[in-house]
Amino acid sequence: MPGQIMADERKLQRDREFHAEALRWLPEVTRFALSLTRDESDADDLVQETYLKAYEAWDTYTPGTECRGWLFTICRHSFYRRRLREERQVTCDDPELEALAAVAVHASARQGGYADLFARFDLSEAIDRAIAALPEAFRDVVLLVDVNDQSYEAAADTLDVPVGTVRSRLFRARRLLQEALIDHARDAGLVRAQTDAGANRHES
Repeated sequence: MPGQIMADERKLQRDREFHAEALRWLPEVTRFALSLTRDESDADDLVQETYLKAYEAWDTYTPGTECRGWLFTICRHSFYRRRLREERQVTCDDPELEALAAVAVHASARQGGYADLFARFDLSEAIDRAIAALPEAFRDVVLLVDVNDQSYEAAADTLDVPVGTVRSRLFRARRLLQEALIDHARDAGLVRAQTDAGANRHES
């Protein structure tokens, strides 16, 4: 009987810790699951699986540490196991070449009148589409670091890659997003009015 009482008390303490530290991140884990599955029903299933596995593995978690990142890791690993395929490996370009390419894109944006694009227009839908269109490995780092505000180190732990790989992929991903948004602005004619107006003011 005393042994059973102690076991019950340990379970209650475990449940209290799990509720206090893990369940508080449910909205964030749900958003992350939805960003992976892009389907609400699949995301709900993934969240349930994530929390079930987290509860079962709670003894391996150190209370007071980065619980959100730990849950993201479980969620992502569960997602890839559910899809029954290996994570796609992406070879990043040479960092120096990426830097030169980014500078070229920035210069082109300034010349085309896109430098203050975000301040003048609501591009949230275009950004969502651009993120969804990224290659998977690049999309993952954007979702973790830029969307879910994870540190490079936490993202590296979640993705099981070196921090340098996270930085390289994020650098490339941001450039791809910038290019996609510039293309969107050109196609939508978002800067034409300002460019014409500037020309008219110059002529007058």
